Amino acid sequence: MAAHDPVEQKYVYDFAEGNKDLKDLLGGKGANLAEMTNLGLPVPPGFTITTEACKAYLTTGREPDGLAAQIEAHLESLEREMGRRLGDPDDPLLVSVRSGAKFSMPGMMETVLNVGLNDRSVVGLSNQAGGNDRFAWDSYRRLIQMFGKTVCEVPGEEFEHALDEIKRAKGTHNDLDLDADDLRGLVDAYKQIFAKHTGREFPQEPREQLDLAIRAVFDSWNAERAILYRRQERIPADLGTAVNVVTMVFGNLGPDSGTGVAFTRDPGSGAQGIYGDYLANAQGEDVVAGIRNTVPLQELEQLDKTSYDQLLGIMARLEEHYKDLCDIEFTIERGKLWMLQTRVGKRTAAAAFVIAGQLVDEGLIDLDEALHRVNGAQLAQLMFPRFQLDHEFEPVAKGIGASPGAASGKVVFTSARAVELAADGESVILVRRETNPDDLNGMIAAKGILTSRGGKTSHAAVVARGMGKTCVSGADELEVNVPAKKFTVGDHVVNEGDVVSIDGTTGKVYLGEVPVMPSEVVQYFEGELDPENTDDALVRSVHRIMTHADAARRLRVRTNADTGADAARARRFGAEGIGLCRTEHMFLGDRRELVERLILASGEREREDALAALLPLQRADFIEIFREMDGLPVTVRLIDPPLHEFLPPLEQLAVNVAVAQERGEDVAKEEALLAAVRRMHEENPMLGLRGVRLGLVIPGLFAMQVRAIAEAAVAVVRDGGKACPEIMVPLVGAVQELETVRAEAERIIAEVVGDSGVEVLIGTMIEVPRAALTAGQIAEAAEFFSFGTNDLTQMGWGFSRDDVEGAFFWRYLELGIFGISPFESIDTDGVGRLVRIAAEEGRAARPGLKLGVCGEHGGDPDSVHFFHEVGLDYVSCSPFRVPVARLEAGRASITTTGSDSR
Repeated sequence: MAAHDPVEQKYVYDFAEGNKDLKDLLGGKGANLAEMTNLGLPVPPGFTITTEACKAYLTTGREPDGLAAQIEAHLESLEREMGRRLGDPDDPLLVSVRSGAKFSMPGMMETVLNVGLNDRSVVGLSNQAGGNDRFAWDSYRRLIQMFGKTVCEVPGEEFEHALDEIKRAKGTHNDLDLDADDLRGLVDAYKQIFAKHTGREFPQEPREQLDLAIRAVFDSWNAERAILYRRQERIPADLGTAVNVVTMVFGNLGPDSGTGVAFTRDPGSGAQGIYGDYLANAQGEDVVAGIRNTVPLQELEQLDKTSYDQLLGIMARLEEHYKDLCDIEFTIERGKLWMLQTRVGKRTAAAAFVIAGQLVDEGLIDLDEALHRVNGAQLAQLMFPRFQLDHEFEPVAKGIGASPGAASGKVVFTSARAVELAADGESVILVRRETNPDDLNGMIAAKGILTSRGGKTSHAAVVARGMGKTCVSGADELEVNVPAKKFTVGDHVVNEGDVVSIDGTTGKVYLGEVPVMPSEVVQYFEGELDPENTDDALVRSVHRIMTHADAARRLRVRTNADTGADAARARRFGAEGIGLCRTEHMFLGDRRELVERLILASGEREREDALAALLPLQRADFIEIFREMDGLPVTVRLIDPPLHEFLPPLEQLAVNVAVAQERGEDVAKEEALLAAVRRMHEENPMLGLRGVRLGLVIPGLFAMQVRAIAEAAVAVVRDGGKACPEIMVPLVGAVQELETVRAEAERIIAEVVGDSGVEVLIGTMIEVPRAALTAGQIAEAAEFFSFGTNDLTQMGWGFSRDDVEGAFFWRYLELGIFGISPFESIDTDGVGRLVRIAAEEGRAARPGLKLGVCGEHGGDPDSVHFFHEVGLDYVSCSPFRVPVARLEAGRASITTTGSDSR
């Protein structure tokens, strides 16, 4: 059989060869450029180098075989199509080199414009532009600046200082006041900066410029800021980025040219209309960098009505085609409109809900897809408070409300200072003239971002919206002086450390801390706003989507509540029962003395007296909770923590006793208490005498609690109410432990319940790895399992939660060992596998076994999807997170058909 040559892997695609569904291969930018090309929209010709090429390069440190030849072939094809050659001194073809990962990462990776310019082709570019020397030299200085910073790591501030120096010499603050001679001098200055830092002259060979720029984009996938952004947004690290090589079109050719960014709806509120920014005589980087303040997109109608009308038509077509809010970048070159990018636009949490509802009304999507377009993290953002304003709070400045929210904090002017203060627990507001990708650390650390330049499409605005951070941009009344660590506005001077408040909805800036009030979404969940009788589009959309989520979900949602007040609030938020009632919380406060009596009991009679005193108090607690839940299931966990938690710390008690003895005081009681604390002292109490072990060692303790639960249920039923108690035995590791407790509990329940009709389930908390691995045995004695994933995570990983999160988790996150803390989102591979094993083996032994989870993971969006997948019946979480869990349980039930809601 004849041997066949291996088929060469295809690494390069012309725009006409791709489509929007190839984001894994072509990245989001490349896939959407291809889609627009196939729709017949005016897209500058070009080609995309795939993410596979990037991954091969990052793995081996060199370009994969065949890539160079494929780039050459596609470049030659592009030159034929355009009738120009890259870097031709007489009639040059220039290209941009842009990154484009599957998921949008605004500003995190690299872009180089005007590739192909050199000392000779800059003259040809001027001739192309009808002798416009200023345009040609402006384009050349931009190439050296971007290439130097991006490809060769030349400090960007050196280029900025050189530009500022020339503007000072000219007596202007505006780039547009520089003429061709000024820019020619700036090019010479930039070349000297480049040579000083690189040890070589700026490369004059266009193909070398192209190849180095492509490699720089590949390398930028693993740049520190890109890694940090991916971690923040939970974007997988192994996707790689595509590289798009696009024919340059120029918005800096004069007043009939320009560049802009447009949204098909307001990304801040979701309102329909014309939203965007336009900047005449500029290249695209000027808009997103916020270097010059833009004008609203509507003003383009007066500047160039033909292009404006064409743009609106394209925007409507793209939104209908993508069935979603679209974020569009465009350039006008001497009256000719070019589309440079479209993507499903990042939006605020409020806009996500409003837009989803609008698109359902317009018939573009159904309610399943609307539910897929929003997520629990966004809903949680909407439940944060907002400013409560009155006549005492007058704004000192107003910018653009770029990302909603209410944020107060100490002013800082550098990312490093923001990180430093935030690590000390301070709330900070990062104030900059404009942000850039190097500010990402500070933006993550800050409660809010305030800039004096830029608009809704500036770097600060786009990144803040993606992270859910409050942002006010373009507050141009602010004179920001970073070296002096202050800003001035009117007669006010605000120094670093002073407190300001910013409103990301109105764009207003206030001095001092402004009080907050509940959000309208919380008021809706509390029943204070009627969604059928309100003009609030957000409340109506939240209600509509939550109603559909409740209808779609299989998982029930309970709450963790220990008091009647918590139970009542959780019911208003939609809880369908209590999944965890912690009885140890009922032993605190004034009751601590009774616990001390129990611990200090010298004999059976004293112990029984202490338990008898606790019984009516426990019974009253349970009566209140059962009444609030009115027949919904209530899972009561018998006392779990070690008893030493109810006693003074050993060291403190020993000192108090020694001091009192020195003074000659009567310390007999304190000495007895100290002896008990010493007797009970454990090196690692979380692995010691607690949970079921405590109930077995202290006779009557669990019996008292079981009696209180049963008597409370009977009392509620005899008063005409309903009660569905479930008794949960904690920390079981062997079925024999549960069997022993169950036998005593059943005897007490039978004695108390009689003919009242009250039914009491008995189950256990699966929080010890051995319990998960012997779940089939334990299920024979348990009517339900509730997974305590906090302890299961501690014991599964060998972590003490109280110690490790501050000690070394930050380093694990930094190194990528964790994408997220396993206490925040369940470790599906390890701890999650224990849950899966216990669920499968438990139900195999007892088919009707009820399964739930009551750890903090019960309210985590990603974890809820996992619990749905493994077949749990319910999740339980804090009252405030109940709506989040309801939403995510609904999302877990629907078939994913639309765009990723990341």
